Amino acid sequence: MSTSNGPHSSAGVFVGIDVAQDKLDLAMDEDGKVLTFTNDPRGIAAILRLLIPLAPQIVVVESTGGLERPLLEALLENNLPAALVHPGRVRFFAKGLGILCKTDRIDARVLHRFGKLANPRLMEKRSKNEGELQSLVSCRRQLNVTRVQQKNRRAATSSKSALRSIDKIIEALDKQIGLLDKQIRELIDADDQFKHLDKLLQSVPGVGPTLSATLASELRELGQADHRQVAALVGVAPYACESGKFAGQRSIRGGRTAVRCVLYMASITAIRVNPVIKPLYQRLVAAGKKKKVAIVACMRKLLALLNAMIRDGVSWDQLNVVKKLANNS
Repeated sequence: MSTSNGPHSSAGVFVGIDVAQDKLDLAMDEDGKVLTFTNDPRGIAAILRLLIPLAPQIVVVESTGGLERPLLEALLENNLPAALVHPGRVRFFAKGLGILCKTDRIDARVLHRFGKLANPRLMEKRSKNEGELQSLVSCRRQLNVTRVQQKNRRAATSSKSALRSIDKIIEALDKQIGLLDKQIRELIDADDQFKHLDKLLQSVPGVGPTLSATLASELRELGQADHRQVAALVGVAPYACESGKFAGQRSIRGGRTAVRCVLYMASITAIRVNPVIKPLYQRLVAAGKKKKVAIVACMRKLLALLNAMIRDGVSWDQLNVVKKLANNS
């Protein structure tokens, strides 16, 4: 699923839904009664019967590790304007309002106010292939994290029996990750839109199938927003830290962690092989920038180039910056 900007007027019904494993708490005003439904098909159907006639301005749902997905899919399938928001943002919002207590019912009311005042981005309904690709990419990422954890445990283990068990787990994980890679490839090849996007992205030196699939599934805004907005969405935009005479160091924060992590690894490769990114990194380090700062700048530059390619529908060799390099060589 992905999001798009959209202004919300002050009129209309604003709904906040707090999601738990077994229940859904729904608030439509700041002080009124909070309605509780079961978090299952029956409870979600009851919510739909309540909300569809009301035609709410926005339904705000807090991200809860995937527990919210059936509800969101049902809302979008019935053309209800839904917004998925990060729990950290909502918590800061609540503290800013002086709300320090935290219960499911209070959270539902806070989400209602967040939708009314904070103008969160609305989600867009995705095709079946888009949802399937996102699930496969997410599963692969989770298994890869588990594989890294097991390899770290192996390095700290001396017991032969324990090592044999860990090796079997790693072998099983490798097999499943390989199967997921195959399924992701088959899904991309079977979808003309994904296949075209993948071809453009992988024409860039340093961009491989993992980053390509991640961007296709997790960053639908690529090519539809300007490079500053895309950088902020991924979390590689520098934010100022200034107050009075104090001018602190700018730093990155927020954004989509999953995309940023894969972009980081691709940028490390691009620093070695990409004719645009490599000299940028060398120039920044030579100017005295810390290596991590230079890497983040390369991530931002690579993302901007990818955004321009998708926006204009051109491959790497067709970018103006690459053409200039070819002419000067």
